Parts: sequence; C-alpha cells; structure tokens
Amino acid sequence: MNSPLTRVAVLGSTGSIGCQTLDVIRAYPQRFKVVGLSAWNNADLLTKQVAEFAPGIVACANPAALRGRIGADVKRGSITDVACADEVDIIISGVVGKEGLEPVMQALLRGKTVAIANKEAMVMAGGLLQEAARKGGGSIRPVDSEHSAIWQCLAGEDVASVKRLVITASGGALRDLPLAEMEAITPERALAHPNWSMGRKITVDSATLFNKGLEVIEARWLFDVPYDRIDVLMHRESIIHSMVEFVDGSFKAQLSSPDMRQPIQYALSYPERLPTPLKPVDFAGMGSLRFEPLDMERYPCLGYALAAGSRGGTYPAALAAADEEAVNAFLTGRLRFLDIPELLSDTLEGHVTTDEISLEAVLAADAWGREFATAWIEAR
Repeated sequence: MNSPLTRVAVLGSTGSIGCQTLDVIRAYPQRFKVVGLSAWNNADLLTKQVAEFAPGIVACANPAALRGRIGADVKRGSITDVACADEVDIIISGVVGKEGLEPVMQALLRGKTVAIANKEAMVMAGGLLQEAARKGGGSIRPVDSEHSAIWQCLAGEDVASVKRLVITASGGALRDLPLAEMEAITPERALAHPNWSMGRKITVDSATLFNKGLEVIEARWLFDVPYDRIDVLMHRESIIHSMVEFVDGSFKAQLSSPDMRQPIQYALSYPERLPTPLKPVDFAGMGSLRFEPLDMERYPCLGYALAAGSRGGTYPAALAAADEEAVNAFLTGRLRFLDIPELLSDTLEGHVTTDEISLEAVLAADAWGREFATAWIEAR
C-alpha cells in the first residue's frame, strides 16, 4: 500500500462502468485520485461526482448543462481533452459506441495507459489502437471480465504455448425462454439479466449474445490470437470468466463473483492486487459449475458478429454501429426483439469493406452502418 498515487480519468463516469469505477476509487482514496471526468448528458450526477472527487477537468456532451453548477477552478473540455490531460496516469474508458474511439486513440498516442471497457472501440479499430499504443508508448488493459480473466491467465506465460482461448457466456436473460415466445419479448424482459448488473445496451446484447461476438473480436486484437483459436462456451453461473488452454493440455481459469468492480480494480492496480470488500465465491453453497454448448439457433446475432470478425476490414465497425441503432430502437419500442438479428444479417450482406483500414475508413463504416440501420428501421 506504499505505491504512489495513481491519477485516474473516467470516461463515461455516469454510466455503469463509470459509477463502479468510482466505487473502487472511494475504497482506496490513498491509492487513486480522480483527476478527470466525462459524461454524456447526465449533468445532475456528473455535478455530484465533481463535488465529491474534485477533478481538475470535466467534459459533458451538453456543456451548457454544467453552467453555474461547478466551480471556476474546474477546467471544461472535450472527452479527448480529459483523456489526454497531462496529469492523467490511467484512463478508464466506459463510453458506449464510437464516442470512445478517438479519445482512447489519442491517449495511447500520448503514452497513456488505457483500461478499456468500451468493446466497440476495440471491435471497430483494434489494429489501429494497438498500432497507436506501439507508436506512442501507451498500453491497453482490458476491463471486460472475460478479457481481464484471459489477461490474468496469460500472466507469465509464453503466448506461443497458448492453444486456444475460451470465453464464457451466461446466456443472458432469455437463455431458457422457449424460442416460440421470442416474438413477444419486451425490453423489460430482455433487461432482466440473471447474473450481472450492467448498462441497458450491453444487457440487451447479452440477451442476443451479440456481445460475445464482439468479445471474440476484441480478444483477437488484445491477445493476438486468431479467430479459429477462440471459442465461446455457455457457463450459467458466470463464476469462470474465461479460460486459456495450453499446448500441453492444461487449462488456466480465472474465477470470481460476477461483479465488474473486480476487473476494474485489477486494471487500476495492476500488477498489484488489492484487498476487496466484494462477496467471495461460495463454492460449497453453489455445489457445481455447469458448461453447455451454445445454441446458435437461439443466438443468431453471435453468428453474425463472428462472421464480421472473420471477414475483417470495416465489417465489424459497420455491424457494431447497426447493432447500436437496432438496440436503441428495440428499447424505445420501434423494433421487435427478433428484428435485431434480421437487421444485422442485412447489414452484413449490404456492407462493402475498403482495402485500406484507417481511422477515416472505420468512422465512415460506422456512419454507413447507422444510416443503413436507420433506413431499415424506418422502413419497418
């Protein structure tokens, strides 16, 4: 506990990941200090966070909402300004969608450490982000529980000895619902996740299992393992977050209670492990851990995400953008649950990738995916 103070910027501080990050920081005020916060439009909560943590710089998508509500000593800027501020040691990126891409890339180019919970950024531009880290001297730490688990399992191991990565999936809120009843799924039903407390968008993606496809793509870029050596396995209890199989037939698995504060804390404190107040796993009370193959008929969105990753280019960016629009339309009553995979299928078939991958190409594919999805939804 004699480690120097780590200065943290939280991107998406009013969201699920952001709020849980601040929970971790509250528990270790002598170890972590918040120096930057950014939020989308929840100015009320952001104002309370600024009052509690006294960051030096803040950003809000609607800057006018903060007028007169925070002190003049707090600098206002963009989300990229927050990520790249000189005083920042590590960024926790919990921003949903493409909004997290540019600040993360710019931070890596400036040699920052980025703990990334924003799946879409790695899915859209994983290769570009790794290149930015190499060029600028920055580093990427995974926050998603599955990727944190793999990261922990690979510690001290030669990557050449890895046979495959195994990402686990709870199956989401609809895992036991008869397929015949999928037509009538409401947002409330899809959001009732059996294990995790997460944001609305990712919880719906967990119900469709689109998120697992994104996690496979993310793992490919984080750990430099090809797609044919990354598998997904159903594990209802969400205790084993991922596993690594080695060429000698042995496995390593990382186990913990399904609470995002554990991987967040590990990303912040790495390589140090800090005590945690989180509830430990009660193996005796649990009795057993179950594993099942995935039913791809139940989860077609997983197949489309995996196909996008295999095709490469800008397919993942276009598909992730279309899914974001589809999920938003479902949550606002403009699209049925079973329309989501149909839209993703049409997006995958309608997109044409570019030969040269650049930030501009990725953002253009994102815009195309959103325009395609919007037109598709309106036509319905």
